[in-house]
Amino acid sequence: MSILRNILITISLFWSVLGFAQTDTSQIKVEKLQLSSDKYNPLSPSKAAFYSAIFPGGGQIYNKKYWKAPIVWAAIGTSVYFYIDNSNEYDRFRTAFKLRSQGIRDEFTREDGTVLISTQGLENAQKTLRKNRDLSLLSGILLYVLQIVEASVNAHLLQFDTDDSLSIKPNINIDPMLIEAPKVGLTFKYSF
Repeated sequence: MSILRNILITISLFWSVLGFAQTDTSQIKVEKLQLSSDKYNPLSPSKAAFYSAIFPGGGQIYNKKYWKAPIVWAAIGTSVYFYIDNSNEYDRFRTAFKLRSQGIRDEFTREDGTVLISTQGLENAQKTLRKNRDLSLLSGILLYVLQIVEASVNAHLLQFDTDDSLSIKPNINIDPMLIEAPKVGLTFKYSF
């Protein structure tokens, strides 16, 4: 019986609130929301991503975040440098291993026949350099994709309104009805 009474009270309160919500619609003015073209450009994120894909750092320059472009160039350039260096060293040790397997003197064998690096050492160096080369390639691709994503996300975020009229004011409310065990609540009020 108590549950039915609570449901009926809730429904009657809901309908009474709806009754007060009725207003004369002839006095309401409807204004169209117009977005200025300088604040919102729906193609801006795709342009930034496109420019970054064509030329690394191009999306950052398009977003007018000029200081990010040298960071992108340095990051991708570093991975390219390590890829080339590891690839050249791998080729060097691979050539020495092939020559030694055929019984020809390689660069790691002296004129008197003294071996500076063993055959097992040449094999281990090849494995390590190949792994480092592949990791450099993977990190370069990852950095390339990340700079495209960063340019696109940054272009999205640049379109948000960050006027000074936007604010959040935290307020701590103490419930005065509960004297023996006070409860503390937290509310955030924001205005546009």
